[in-house]
Amino acid sequence: MAKPAKNKKPNVRTDKQGLLRDGPNWPLFILALIGMGLTAYLTFTAWQGKLVAGCTVGSACDVVLNSRWSTLLGMPTAFWGFLTYALLAAIAWNKYVDSQWKFAWFVTIAGLLYSLYLTGISFFVLQAACPYCLTSLGLMTVIFVTLLFQKPTQLPRFSWGPWLGKTVGAALVIVVALHLHYAGYLGKAPGPEDPWIRGLAEHLAQSNAKFYGASWCPHCTEQKELFGASGRRLPYVECSSAGPGSKQTAVCNEAGIKSYPTWVINGQRYTGTQNLDALAQFSKYKSAGGKP
Repeated sequence: MAKPAKNKKPNVRTDKQGLLRDGPNWPLFILALIGMGLTAYLTFTAWQGKLVAGCTVGSACDVVLNSRWSTLLGMPTAFWGFLTYALLAAIAWNKYVDSQWKFAWFVTIAGLLYSLYLTGISFFVLQAACPYCLTSLGLMTVIFVTLLFQKPTQLPRFSWGPWLGKTVGAALVIVVALHLHYAGYLGKAPGPEDPWIRGLAEHLAQSNAKFYGASWCPHCTEQKELFGASGRRLPYVECSSAGPGSKQTAVCNEAGIKSYPTWVINGQRYTGTQNLDALAQFSKYKSAGGKP
């Protein structure tokens, strides 16, 4: 009589290099997809300069999503979250169980500690809370717990002490470096949005004004820097991203743009870098409380 085969996980097999999955790590993949959807929505609204659903101007959510911690290296923090979840989704398709778990563990630890850092900032520095950010923290926590239960039973030369020391230590170095960046010690840290400047940028966009410029134009960069953290809200039109001497885009040709920067406000054209007071006057901007 034949001996019964030992119980094995139905989607796991073995080759010379170790255990292999026949398909993706579905729990990890699905959780990562949810995170990608959440962070993609936050990134899109940030790029569009719009408020996210349920987040009114001046609310706790708005305070968090427009603080200096809401951007990193010129991109919305949510964009980096999207890349993190996308990386986890890709790792979920790694067929080798051992390497998949190790890669996913490190990425998750780094993402979780960074999320905890941002949550601490929102609670203790900004004294506000963002439901979207807390949801992302919850997702990272669930992924972390899932990986705890998914740890392969036999990892060669594995010990929790040294493993935690290496992975958590490396993740902490990353978070500390990011904190030093936000504090202004490593690179130029983004500042919080000034309400009056933010209102001016939004007013220019809503009034169909146009700011024509080129990526290589120093005066265009100077113009954007006058708006600080609110520069991403400007109605900017890129005319020549390929460098000096390259062909101008069709939209800028049609608008008759000859120099950068050029503003078109209420049908009038203004060339050169404009100060904020001039732009407010040209666009007839008046905030509710006046300029501080």
